[in-house]
Amino acid sequence: MREERRLRLFDNRVLRRIFGPKRYEVTGEWRKQHNKELNDLYSTPHIIRVIKSRRMRWAGHIALIGERRVNYWVLVGKPEGKRQHGRPRRKWEDNIKMDLQEVGWRGMNWVDLAQNRDRWRALEMR
Repeated sequence: MREERRLRLFDNRVLRRIFGPKRYEVTGEWRKQHNKELNDLYSTPHIIRVIKSRRMRWAGHIALIGERRVNYWVLVGKPEGKRQHGRPRRKWEDNIKMDLQEVGWRGMNWVDLAQNRDRWRALEMR
């Protein structure tokens, strides 16, 4: 996705700024650090993984709250009225389903899956 790519680029740009250039020992020349070198220096999870994990944690919380709260309807509801021409915008629920497919989830409804907290947290942390 375009947004994910832009976030990764921003993250690497910030890390390059923090850690600065690297100097070759033999020639003494300076160069930018490669992405792998930055990842070795700064071993925290990528920004994309953090965002997806927090989104799944929030969705699990909302699923446990259930239908009695407005937050649930914002997450799973369908807006009324006419939509604009073109491809429909992705809903929050669609993002949650895509995140779950990335971690190997197939099959059952994600709201039912979130009711089992142990299984949901295991998927959340991947």
